[in-house]
Amino acid sequence: MTAPTDPVLYSFRRCPYAMRARMALAVSGTRCELREVKLSAKPQDMLAASPKGTVPMLVETDGTVIDESLDIMRRALASCDPEGWLERDDPALIAANDGPFKHDLDRYKYPERHASDALVHRERGLAFLRDLDGRLAGQSQLCGGARGLADAAIMPFVRQFASVDREWFDAQDLPHLKVWLADHLASDLFNAIMLRVKPWTPGDLPVPFQQ
Repeated sequence: MTAPTDPVLYSFRRCPYAMRARMALAVSGTRCELREVKLSAKPQDMLAASPKGTVPMLVETDGTVIDESLDIMRRALASCDPEGWLERDDPALIAANDGPFKHDLDRYKYPERHASDALVHRERGLAFLRDLDGRLAGQSQLCGGARGLADAAIMPFVRQFASVDREWFDAQDLPHLKVWLADHLASDLFNAIMLRVKPWTPGDLPVPFQQ
């Protein structure tokens, strides 16, 4: 089998971790081969690269594996950051998103899987969204007037939370957050990274991923 000429990105279209990695790769203009993964049947090439088997996973042409979404984002932006995303980072806010908010999101969305009270976790998640809404009251993005790493890192998770019960979400008093979310979902960048491709199998023609 011919070795890939570009880095390989194992991804899953609807995974928020994969979404944020794809946004950073796209905005940085990083070329890579996109391999969509069916999570119930992960390809052996992916598991051989990293037994962790999570998406996103970037495999460099020299075999180096980056299997954390934030590491993929920062690696891509360190090479090329045309919008200055690294200047608009907030590690503490992202940690709150990836930790407590993601914990509540999972237990709100999948209560049967976690034996949880969905409404309790919905209210806890809403508290985080209110904090974001307050921050956005004075600026259009989480770290100022232009989108940055913090926005791309957090937005996919807010999108997922909103989609669990859209009618309920739309009824909440989150005016600034709703505008922020809608603007990101309507952006050319987000639409570019949400391309639909069939799950990858060995022998498939490479699917190039770039903005």
